[in-house]
Formats: sequence, structure tokens, C-alpha cells
Amino acid sequence: SINLTGVWLCMKAEITQMLKQGRGAIVNTSSIMGLAGAIRVPAYTAAKHGVAGLTKAAALEYGRHGIRINAVCPAPIYTPLLMSGFEKRPDIEQRYIRSEPMKRLGQPEEVGEAVAWLCSDRASYVTGLPMPVDGGYMAQ
Repeated sequence: SINLTGVWLCMKAEITQMLKQGRGAIVNTSSIMGLAGAIRVPAYTAAKHGVAGLTKAAALEYGRHGIRINAVCPAPIYTPLLMSGFEKRPDIEQRYIRSEPMKRLGQPEEVGEAVAWLCSDRASYVTGLPMPVDGGYMAQ
């Protein structure tokens, strides 16, 4: 329930404050699985598609209030959770790397840079975007 319900509950609180301010920017976290499908993870895929859909619907609803709502959709990123999985199954890391057009996985800082840009005034005309941060994976 955290993958979708948690995002919705956070957005409710954020939007309440942003309506008082008259503006704001929200960036939700989805996944490339929110843009495509995958075998063996149907619940996760459905939840991440839900985040992408919630992002788009909320952007349409609250844009007129000066609130921009986007999402980042990362491919696998080197995080402690992912790395602990690779320790158990090193073959999975190489399989992910081979499937990436840039032949590497992303770093947390790269996702952070995308979030910072989406929150900045440089992205003032961007809303409703589920933005891949995926080294080109979704371009395949």
C-alpha cells in the first residue's frame, strides 16, 4: 500500500499547504514499471502505473492553482536495497547492465538532479509528466 496509497496521502497534505501558498511543485516517485509492464511483479507494476496516473490526474486538477505535479520513473538505481539483492544474486546486476542502452545503472544523485530540476523554475511549464530517469531504457 505504500507504493500508491502513501503517495496519495502525501499529496493530500502537500496540496493542502500549496493551495494556501498559491503555488508549489510536487514530484512523486514511480518507476519505469509505471510506464511499462513486467513479468513476476504485477502488484508493483500496477501500483507504479497508479502513481503515474495519479500524477497526471492531479496535475490536471491543480494546475490552475499554480501547483505543478510530476513524477520521476527511475530504472534500477544503485541503492542499498538493490545492492543487497545483487550480493545474493550477482548475475542480476549484469543482466540489468546489459539491458541498459548506457550499459550502466543509475546513481541516486542522478534521480535527485531530475527531481531538483522538476521542482525548479526552469521547469515552470512542466506538469503531468512521468519522467523516465532510466539511461534510455524506455527508448528501446
